[in-house]
Amino acid sequence: MLCAAAHNIYVADSKLCSKEAMGHIASNNGRFVTIIPHGRKEDTWFRDWIQTHAPTWAEAKRCPGTRSVDSDSVFRVFEAPVPSADGYRVIWVHSSAKASRDAASRSTRIEAGLAAIEEVRDRLASPRSRLKTKVAAEEAARAALAKAGATRWVSFTLSESIVKAFRPVSRGRANTESLYKSRDKTVFTITAEVLADQVTYDAICDGMFPLITNDPQMTPAEVLATYHYQPNLERRNHMLKGPQVVAPVFLENPHRIEAILVCHFLAMLTEALIEREIRTSMKAEELSGMPVYPEFRNCPAPSAPRILELFSGVQRHRLVNKGATEQVFEPQLSALQIKILNLLHVPITAYNP
Repeated sequence: MLCAAAHNIYVADSKLCSKEAMGHIASNNGRFVTIIPHGRKEDTWFRDWIQTHAPTWAEAKRCPGTRSVDSDSVFRVFEAPVPSADGYRVIWVHSSAKASRDAASRSTRIEAGLAAIEEVRDRLASPRSRLKTKVAAEEAARAALAKAGATRWVSFTLSESIVKAFRPVSRGRANTESLYKSRDKTVFTITAEVLADQVTYDAICDGMFPLITNDPQMTPAEVLATYHYQPNLERRNHMLKGPQVVAPVFLENPHRIEAILVCHFLAMLTEALIEREIRTSMKAEELSGMPVYPEFRNCPAPSAPRILELFSGVQRHRLVNKGATEQVFEPQLSALQIKILNLLHVPITAYNP
């Protein structure tokens, strides 16, 4: 769980959406914005409600498409007419890009489900099939649909019939005088069916997801904007788990674990300040980027690990003779390193007096 200090509000993923966590924040005069996980009462109620009602969506955000041929990605918001079970506001968001992804994903899974049932049908028709009973055939069909992720939209009907099977009485090659005996054989046939009602139900809900907040003042558009700030907060978590490698911690004493985490926190804070300082200075000097990527490629937003990496080879050597320093070889900074130090307002004398 992370906190956006600029707005003094907790922004987190669905793990925050529990009665205990939200109640703890609200009871201590805190504010939060999080997403409601699928399956909660507030989620299912609205999806049922929207089947027969037309919410008045209001456009909250518009982003250009990833490619020039793509249409704009539009976010619309609507506050649910009924609050959550704990009395918190529920804001529904509709994303045009997510709606396209949901429809495409459902179509792909339905096609995969139909293909899976066809494969089971071929297995049943094979003379070497091991699906000898109806229970085994049903289990195979259900497993195939589950593997394709299409159980929600595709069903199957399994029917059985009795046919006569003939086999020769004696061994050897059959001829016109061979005798045959008959036996009853159970034959299974399976057919797939797309659940049109379920597809229509889900199509109406494409692109929607619910947010929940206890803030009474923010507009639905502001709630969405606050939630969209979460990736900026998660980036700090990435720094903690990535470059700093906070885990695993091979310490048994809780006080030592707390101490090393304080050091990690201070390092993370330092990285954030480095990034903020250089990006602010770049904006003030109207620089579109810095050539800090490999092969001196341009970077519009330099990260702290990359900046520190550029200075990792800076060294100072001392020539010592019988305990006395004869000569000091100061580091030679490149033009790029000097430029970065100027943007960070770090005096060059820190490296080369």
